[in-house]
Amino acid sequence: MARSARPATPKRGTNQLRIIGGQWRSRRLEFPDAPGLRPTPDRVRETLYNWLAPHINGARLLDCFAGSGALFLEGLSRGAASGVALELDRAAAANLQANLQLLKADNAQVHHLDSHGWLNRPASQQFDLVLLDPPFHQNLLQHSCQLLQDNGWLAQHALVYTESEQPPSQLGLPANWQLHREKHTGQVYYALWHTS
Repeated sequence: MARSARPATPKRGTNQLRIIGGQWRSRRLEFPDAPGLRPTPDRVRETLYNWLAPHINGARLLDCFAGSGALFLEGLSRGAASGVALELDRAAAANLQANLQLLKADNAQVHHLDSHGWLNRPASQQFDLVLLDPPFHQNLLQHSCQLLQDNGWLAQHALVYTESEQPPSQLGLPANWQLHREKHTGQVYYALWHTS
């Protein structure tokens, strides 16, 4: 017996992100619900990658709190040569890996682990661009920056992007980092730092 047609209902527990620019421009990808997961809004991503336009092509990219992968995928789409994403939430890490396979991005890796554990060892490689958008109110940002600096993960003249609930002037980041750009939207402060 044929069933009467019903309107399609969206899958429960999934959300969508849109890649804004580059080779995968306008692609929409799903990501799961996860505690503390708050993808960087399109407008903020657009601003960031406008700032990074002269630097992204050929960059080695590290995303320490990848979450939905919105920032990471945007960087790969816009010309980063390679990327490493770290994500503690198992579902989010698996989903990002699936999205990379869907996009046929063989120049990127996802590691399901604690980023501080990964960074708390001598660097096995160096990165030109690091993305730091940790869960808020957990005091993760300052320690991440210190580990990047102390353990040699940053290439010469690397750029570090931070999202935080505090103004950049209050973050207490390494003394040799210089604030390059900053902006503030609602309760979120985002900034780009030059390292040396």
